[in-house]
Amino acid sequence: MDLSFSPAEQQFQDQVRQFLRDKLPPRLAIKVRDGLRLTRADMELWHRILREQGWLATHWPKESGGTGWSVVQRFIFDNESALAFAPRIVPYGLKMLGPVLIKYGSDAQRSHWLPRMLDGSDWWAQGFSEPAAGSDLAALGTRAVRDGDSYVVNGQKAWTSLGQHANMIFCLVRTDTTAKRQEGISFLLVDMHAPGVEVRPIKLLDGEPEVNEVFLTDVRVPAENLVGAENDGWLYAKYLLTFERANLAGVGFSVAALERLKSLAARRNWNGRRLIDDAFFAARLARVEIDLRNMRTTNLRMLDAAARAGAPGPESSILKIKGSEIRQEIASLTRRAAGIDAQAYFPELLQGETTAAAVNSLEVLAASSIYFNNRKLSIFGGSNEVQKNIISKALLGL
Repeated sequence: MDLSFSPAEQQFQDQVRQFLRDKLPPRLAIKVRDGLRLTRADMELWHRILREQGWLATHWPKESGGTGWSVVQRFIFDNESALAFAPRIVPYGLKMLGPVLIKYGSDAQRSHWLPRMLDGSDWWAQGFSEPAAGSDLAALGTRAVRDGDSYVVNGQKAWTSLGQHANMIFCLVRTDTTAKRQEGISFLLVDMHAPGVEVRPIKLLDGEPEVNEVFLTDVRVPAENLVGAENDGWLYAKYLLTFERANLAGVGFSVAALERLKSLAARRNWNGRRLIDDAFFAARLARVEIDLRNMRTTNLRMLDAAARAGAPGPESSILKIKGSEIRQEIASLTRRAAGIDAQAYFPELLQGETTAAAVNSLEVLAASSIYFNNRKLSIFGGSNEVQKNIISKALLGL
């Protein structure tokens, strides 16, 4: 699936590949490849390696401590990292909050929080969704009342990814109950170790507490942790969500998963022949590969437009929809290729450091776990149905 890059871009691609060969710990690559669970220490190790290379904040300008890369360079890095089975960069601080602070934060907030994201002092979580405010985010009910030089926050956040590791969370809170729903929301930075913050893990089907509930009871937040202006939080949230949705395209992850699927299908037998030679399976495989090729080109085109505009636009919703559908189809085909072996589910093996050859290959064992986990892709970051509404209104004018 090679694209045509300029000589300078090809040189950069070679540099990234060499870096990954030299610096990506094989132990981490094996865990990512085999679907094993990464620990906090694993993710922090990879962040540290990238930071030492100067390649951690790929979406930031150089003057803020980032790479200052072009959209093509970011695309190449993300794609090559996925193909090499590198851990993903945890996005909540670096790829979501960072751009918001760079554009809307105060000088004091940028000088304090950005370096702490880079050196690993802070692990950020995203406090947007609530039990009654998921895709309809403007329905959030968490309240923040100004009290002197603090805000007092009460409410609940749900589906907080990796929140069990976080010491900070950026939250949308309601600061004006009389205004229209979108006009009474503010953007606060909350210390998760403050009195009144409680984190409760939500155990998923695979037994992993990847997401959490966060309860806030009379939590005092310094007023200096308000980003931008009070009641303008919806503006900052929309800006942040365009970065999140563009990242959810997951082109590199899909390319890597598709190559593994082809290899698996070539080794699996179906009615006395290779599964990859079955006409029905081959047709589905070809369809998803065509979609992925098209999305790679569309992804680059939209990223280029975003670079000229200064941020991703509503077009990122297209990437979010198509990217989630492609990843789900690849996961479905992988589970199909695993066949009856996909029924043998041993979640305890996904905690390991090595292989599960005594039972079966982890590639097959992880098929069901990845399939079920990927069902969330069309829901989080704003459900695909909501993304279609955004496209119809913002792009089609309907």
